[in-house]
Amino acid sequence: MKGMTLERMAQACNARLCGAPMDQKRHETPAAGIVTDSRQVKENFVFVALPGERVDGHDFIPQVFEAGALAVVCEREPEQATGVCLLVESSKEALKKLAALYLDELAIPVVGITGSVGKTSTKEMIASVLSQKYCVHKTAGNFNNEIGLPLTVFGLREEHEVAVLEMGISDFGEMSRLAAVARPKVSVITNIGICHLENLGTRDGILKAKTEVFDYLRDDATVVLNGDDDKLCTVAAVQGKAPVFYGMGEALPVGAAYKKKSIFADAVENKGLRGIDFDLHLPEKTHRVHVTIPGEHNVYNAMAAAAVGLALGLSEQEICTGIEAARTIGGRTNLIEAHDYLVIDDCYNANPVSMKAALDVLTQGEGRTIAVLGDMGELGTDEKKLHYEVGAYVAEKHIAWLFAAGELSRELVRGVEEYPDFTTQYDYFGTDVDALCRRVCEFAQPGDTILVKASHFMDYPRIVKALTE
Repeated sequence: MKGMTLERMAQACNARLCGAPMDQKRHETPAAGIVTDSRQVKENFVFVALPGERVDGHDFIPQVFEAGALAVVCEREPEQATGVCLLVESSKEALKKLAALYLDELAIPVVGITGSVGKTSTKEMIASVLSQKYCVHKTAGNFNNEIGLPLTVFGLREEHEVAVLEMGISDFGEMSRLAAVARPKVSVITNIGICHLENLGTRDGILKAKTEVFDYLRDDATVVLNGDDDKLCTVAAVQGKAPVFYGMGEALPVGAAYKKKSIFADAVENKGLRGIDFDLHLPEKTHRVHVTIPGEHNVYNAMAAAAVGLALGLSEQEICTGIEAARTIGGRTNLIEAHDYLVIDDCYNANPVSMKAALDVLTQGEGRTIAVLGDMGELGTDEKKLHYEVGAYVAEKHIAWLFAAGELSRELVRGVEEYPDFTTQYDYFGTDVDALCRRVCEFAQPGDTILVKASHFMDYPRIVKALTE
């Protein structure tokens, strides 16, 4: 890891050196990696010992030294340490400071992505576009919080030319702490939805929390915003520059800070599960583009990726090639053919907006349309109402069957039951996800299209696994 010597790391996180003396060799040797999982420690790795409710990283310090660790970052000095320790007040804060140091050392542009919905799919589209010109490193899985983001940064190597980092928050101040690490050169906000209302209260609160990122941008940064979002379109200049707005049609909504979008799309042709065609209007010309991933929300992902590509010097042809090359990942509108039926694996996470978008995709399916849904988390005081509205949307879209589990999902079912002249049939399993899983597997037949979606804590990937194995 370029420049990551123990001396520089100790300075960055205000650490006191203790344990075994640091000889000249250790003084000059850069860390080969930085990890928080003792099982990942290899020769010359630095282990950051994080205290936890169930597992305390400090308990594994002797083992990591035996595995060849260069040093350990810890909050308390271990007894009879056989290696160098960097003693800090907070290992978690040290982790972030080390990540910030490493990014500064590499001096590559960072694309920071946040928003209530669509962060991961937008990240994948942006990475696909940028990979047409650069060697790209991107967030893996859900590594988008105050521990995951630094660990993603530590995965960077000297061959990487751009970092695409997803930034997820649930409370005020979190974005400031993430952005202080990432210091984006390009900042993308996908939308201001109704996630994390439990802590952020209102959409205005969400806007305030997400835009904390603006205080930590690199000089001459580019801000990319969804111009069709009624909150984001009101954002005026950031660092003295107008944001790059994207959306459907050229005009920004009434009440927006500006009149026109920089990038826009129209002439959208939905090809169902085969993807979408649309006209993408870029500064030089209009391009007819095909996205292979189903769901019209992917047009927005493509426009955001186009804006990032332009900001980082890609040609319009490279941008279009990258959009058309984009593919989904597991748990994100991932289409799996198994046993002569089609499973839409969208169970990575869920909120009301993404639920409705996934149901829109399901309506494009052939045969019986079956929604296997579960609870959505962190919705605050309106959680029952929001589940009810998703249930009503299931009925409105004439989904053939709804299978649901979870305490709040009773409201999904009630939303179906109380919808006028509903045709959707349903089965509710209380909190017994295993019973739901067995029933869905018994019920599925050739020709069905089955959507599986719920918040991460419901553990619905096991349903996908049962349906597809």
